[in-house]
Amino acid sequence: MKFIILKENLNQGLNFINRIAGKNLTLPILNNILISAEKNFLNLSATDLELGIKYWALIKTEKEGKITIPAKTLSAFINLLPDDKINIELKNQTLNIDCQDYQTKIKGLSAEEFPIIPKIENDNFIELNCRVFCEGLSGVVDFAVLNQNRPELSGIYFNFRKDALCLVTTDSFRLAEKLLFFKEKTNQEFSFILPQKSVREIINILSGKEGSLKFYFSQNQVMFEYLMTETAHPQIQIVSRVIDGEYPDYQGIIPKKYEAQIILPKEKLLNHIKTASIFSGKTNEVKIRLNPQKEGIEIFSQNPELGENQSFLQGQVKYSSAPKEMEVSFNHRFLIDGLLNIKEPEVIFELNNEDGPAALRPKTDSSYVYIVMPIKSV
Repeated sequence: MKFIILKENLNQGLNFINRIAGKNLTLPILNNILISAEKNFLNLSATDLELGIKYWALIKTEKEGKITIPAKTLSAFINLLPDDKINIELKNQTLNIDCQDYQTKIKGLSAEEFPIIPKIENDNFIELNCRVFCEGLSGVVDFAVLNQNRPELSGIYFNFRKDALCLVTTDSFRLAEKLLFFKEKTNQEFSFILPQKSVREIINILSGKEGSLKFYFSQNQVMFEYLMTETAHPQIQIVSRVIDGEYPDYQGIIPKKYEAQIILPKEKLLNHIKTASIFSGKTNEVKIRLNPQKEGIEIFSQNPELGENQSFLQGQVKYSSAPKEMEVSFNHRFLIDGLLNIKEPEVIFELNNEDGPAALRPKTDSSYVYIVMPIKSV
């Protein structure tokens, strides 16, 4: 193996795939990355057996070949090299690296020992807008929870419909749903659950990238593919297993009606809840009060050891029936998390008495909803 590559391109690829390499104590080979010199392309691969990442960069190939190299060692060294061309040659299972005044040798292991990253043999794919897709994932990813008894809650639910992709997460105390509408309808309808870790890596690696993202699906694996800008060749492939199990019927949790609806400025509401959280005590409880004679909400919290806090925030209140007083308790962390994922300046806050689920929505975006369960009175 012998090739020439720009340091910038090699460093970018190492930064991507090192996110999952070098963290396995039981299988040392997984601490390595697979380096493959192909015709005109360098391929870097890493896997933790649940998630696999492949990255391609343009190179000048003099001789094809492959080897596995310790991820941390290679990445730390390449990162410190000058921004110039790097000459790399494989001799006797050792990678010889030459860049300006630096000549280094790093010992590797045979490529035959590296596990195979599954490849989806399927020509059918769905095209997604990469930036919009990552933004949609960011709005729901935080609300899954590791749960050994109910593994389906440990991931993000992907429900592909003919006209939209529905993304859902829940931890039983709150739920987020985001709809991403397709420009053109598809003939495929299917669903699966993707591990939260995989979704976080998709966001970290692909966020900020423009253009299309290809999605491939098989029974046990999914693959997301982003192409190079210079040529119609993959630059990044992310392959992940899916979680076995049926996702709960979450639609019944989303309220179809409300007792009261309030339109509020998001940043002010966020600040009021953060202020109340200082006095919320060990239960994280804050109370939201509605008084028909006041156009807005009261936010109250109390801590026997510290004191109490009460504030009023003006907003547009609408009742579904006769106006009435209402007091609902929430975990302030859940309210704050929901508000932080809404990017609009105004939010719709829908309440359903002290026992019913509440909803937070962007004022002008019906594609996103965040459901939070109240703290029930004892």
